Amino acid sequence: MKKRFHIMANAMKKELKEHRSSFLVFSILRFLVILVMIRQFFNGNYENVFLGILTLLLLFIPSLVQVSFRIELPTALEIIILLFIFSAEILGEIQEFYILIPFWDTILHTLNGFLAAAIGFSLVVLLNENQKVMFTLSPVFIAVVAFCFSMTIGVVWEFFEFAMDRFFLLDMQKDTVVHTISSVMLDPDGGNVPYMIRGITDTAVNGQKLGLGGYLDIGLIDTMKDLLVNFIGAAVFSFIGYFYVKNRGKGNIVKRLVPSRKSAGRDYLAAAKKEWTKEEKEKGEE
Repeated sequence: MKKRFHIMANAMKKELKEHRSSFLVFSILRFLVILVMIRQFFNGNYENVFLGILTLLLLFIPSLVQVSFRIELPTALEIIILLFIFSAEILGEIQEFYILIPFWDTILHTLNGFLAAAIGFSLVVLLNENQKVMFTLSPVFIAVVAFCFSMTIGVVWEFFEFAMDRFFLLDMQKDTVVHTISSVMLDPDGGNVPYMIRGITDTAVNGQKLGLGGYLDIGLIDTMKDLLVNFIGAAVFSFIGYFYVKNRGKGNIVKRLVPSRKSAGRDYLAAAKKEWTKEEKEKGEE
């Protein structure tokens, strides 16, 4: 266990410092997260302190993926992922940007659809570059796989939000105030005819008015909106990715977002293992 931890820690350290720009962003974000955690601790918001710890761990994910799977994330992609994590957890949750900025959640879900499509695209490209798998895929097929992968990630995330709201009574699927509802459950004859109520200005529960100015939709509109913007983000990248493959790798946007296999000189996990073996050998000779 000690050996594995030492080797991984050494490899992660080398990976983090490989690209100066991404390491700078990582360092700044980590510093900001620690400041937020200290503030939340003294304010007694211990749940947010835990969220800060989780964010610190998430910031290491790009480097961990690169070391563990021996792939090279483009600097631009790595920086976008780091900023996405910070924007979602620290700005969105702790600083309440989800409430203060109406389109904050929409922006992040759109970006998530775009990035998830890039990941799906990358998986196919990396597999296709493997010498053990000698086959050629059409640009349309790769674009469709990237799109479907992104939408699957989006759906799974909505499942997660629903589960958190259902079992832990959170509000990850943000509710929406509406002024018109239509339901067959309101049909006075008990049939299958939708009964509509328009111009709703208030809602009362157990005789108590909620003061919302309308009827409270329980998460459905938010879920559909999130999936729609995920669809848009996935479609945009898949469209760009299609022409990237069709033009045989020409396109600066995709090049900056698609990972590649690490060269032997940048395999920091292998380098860390060699250093460990060398150190142990030198200790034995002493």
